[in-house]
Amino acid sequence: MPITVTFLELTDPDGIRPPSRPARRDYVLEPIDDPQLARWFYERIGANHSWVDRLSWSPEQWRERAEQGEAWMASVDGDRAGFFALRLSEDPVEIDIFGLLREYQGFGLGGHLLTDALRRGFEVGDRVWLHTCTLDSPHALPNYEARGMRAYRTERRG
Repeated sequence: MPITVTFLELTDPDGIRPPSRPARRDYVLEPIDDPQLARWFYERIGANHSWVDRLSWSPEQWRERAEQGEAWMASVDGDRAGFFALRLSEDPVEIDIFGLLREYQGFGLGGHLLTDALRRGFEVGDRVWLHTCTLDSPHALPNYEARGMRAYRTERRG
């Protein structure tokens, strides 16, 4: 099945557009340094979106990727809700993984968590980018664009 991959960027922190409404659930954002937690989120969030590229990664590969950046977890009432990882080993900053667990979707958390990811990205770099595809949530691309990100390239694969 052919997919379309869209690459998006934001080049100015003043271009970040936070959601206009508060999320219907409050969350706490905390840094994490456990590569296996990143894997846990990748597996669970990605199960609904055909994320398969990293399923065969060894613990060493997850550790190496973790050393290239930083990761942050959103918790709701003490439970894991969402996650983003920033890849800092290259300039610009890449939002390497971003997503919410299914049970925390629909509460308006995604726009707020993405705003946090973009702000953190600009604290450490001059440009923030990511890629998404037609296998991701149908809300992903509209969320990225609503926060101010602009598509700069698309690729058709398969």
